[in-house]
Amino acid sequence: MTPATAPRPAAWTTPAAITARVAKRWDNGALLRGRASGEPFEPIAVPLRGPKAADLAEHLEEARGWVATLDRASKDGRAFRIHTKSVGGRHLGRTELPARAMIETFDQAIYLLGKAPQVQRFDEVLAASSHVPQVWDWVVAHPLTALGLAEQWPTILAALEWLERNRDSARYLREIDEPGVDTKFVERHRSVLASLLGVRPGEAAFAADLGLAHKPTFVRLRFDPQVLGFPAGITEASLRTTELAALRPRIKQALIIENEVTYLSAPVPAGGMVIWGKGFDASTPASLTWLAEVAARGDVLYWGDLDTHGFAILNRVRSHLPGVRSVLMDRETLLRHEARWGSEPSPTSAYLPHLDEDEAALYEDLVTGRYAPALRLEQERLDWAYALRRLPPHSQLSVKDQCT
Repeated sequence: MTPATAPRPAAWTTPAAITARVAKRWDNGALLRGRASGEPFEPIAVPLRGPKAADLAEHLEEARGWVATLDRASKDGRAFRIHTKSVGGRHLGRTELPARAMIETFDQAIYLLGKAPQVQRFDEVLAASSHVPQVWDWVVAHPLTALGLAEQWPTILAALEWLERNRDSARYLREIDEPGVDTKFVERHRSVLASLLGVRPGEAAFAADLGLAHKPTFVRLRFDPQVLGFPAGITEASLRTTELAALRPRIKQALIIENEVTYLSAPVPAGGMVIWGKGFDASTPASLTWLAEVAARGDVLYWGDLDTHGFAILNRVRSHLPGVRSVLMDRETLLRHEARWGSEPSPTSAYLPHLDEDEAALYEDLVTGRYAPALRLEQERLDWAYALRRLPPHSQLSVKDQCT
């Protein structure tokens, strides 16, 4: 039987391959995590692929060079220890060849990887965190992330202390006064601070979970003054959502409109209001609880673009206001305005569970391009006389407003 061909020297295990095996433990955080938690070091055994006894005659000089290279890389055992095996041949006698590289201690692993400076910085982060148990636990659980933040860690701890001290204070982040900490720093490291504090990382959610103030949202609306109890000369306002939610307006009907100019043009319903939905911000006014009561009666209308995103916004509004009805977003309106069709830049095909049967059918036609690819009929392109006939009856105030 012909003996198996010896592996070429290029296929023999190199010091770089040994380092790569150990680097996996560094990259997944196991080395630092074990050091921080005081766990015994788990030895790493790396099998070494090298020449067989029968191949030494063919690759003797290469084999000697390979052994010498491994010896140098071991740094007299400071990086790893070499275990050998005895191999024999009819012509060369028995020879000891490296069989396994053993990394038996944490210090060996760190020396091999050249990570001593990083370990020192990690130890400093641990020491700085030792007085706060949840921070210590977080560092142990996320050692590489903590190491990457070593230079900023004292400032992160200062920000953390201020945030903990000011929970439920209703203060703005702008009021933070810890040395070296400002709003921009907190925003830049919000995800880490949120994880340390056990709150959600989103900008608004972060503030809400900590009981801090957040930039308010506003709702812009036009109205019959009497429904909000305003003086007769005031017909439009932009109010904080929270403050508007606290009001109990005497409202008969409401119209939410996506486009600003259309919002300004539409007549105010008698005893009601027109609300600017601001496109994808339409869920802000839709979250008003008193508006839900009006919607439950079927007296809240939504008017958006006749395109896939228009229906997506309607779907979002209806998730807050199940009773809201759409207006001028139907097949008849679409087909009557064919000469005014346009193209939607980036249509959506998302699942919209809150559309009614007719809306869903038209949405499907838009998604599949039944009438035209990426079809769009913007609401400001609708014939105005046609639109007025479909909108709810307006107040005398609205008529005057339209004529001035």
